[in-house]
Amino acid sequence: QVQLVESGGGLVQAGGSLRLSCAASGRTIRNYAMGWFRQAPGKEREFVAAISSTGGRSDYANSVQGRFTISRDNAKNTMYLQMDSLKPEDTAVYYCAAKPVTYYGSSLLYTAQTAYDYWGQGTQVTVSS
Repeated sequence: QVQLVESGGGLVQAGGSLRLSCAASGRTIRNYAMGWFRQAPGKEREFVAAISSTGGRSDYANSVQGRFTISRDNAKNTMYLQMDSLKPEDTAVYYCAAKPVTYYGSSLLYTAQTAYDYWGQGTQVTVSS
């Protein structure tokens, strides 16, 4: 079983940047596809970005395409979300998630939150206008 802890959230002005981290423990993340999701006040949790076990494939929600970059460092057992050109509508609690894959090197990634087995507790991102 893998435990996930997000960090790096905070308050930033519109147009600014933040880098979120998702540190894993308990298992190596090299055998996990991973993703980022977010939940704004009064809204359902939504997909943000996903990455395959090696980092060779990634996918983004249309709302963040070109502004956010997902990456991972399996040697450090950590995944990242670089968020640039932030907008007030990016304000939300951001969650990281992990799903085991059958083998390292799998190119599979998942955009549906129901696919994921493990979740972090979330980190708050607030973008002021």
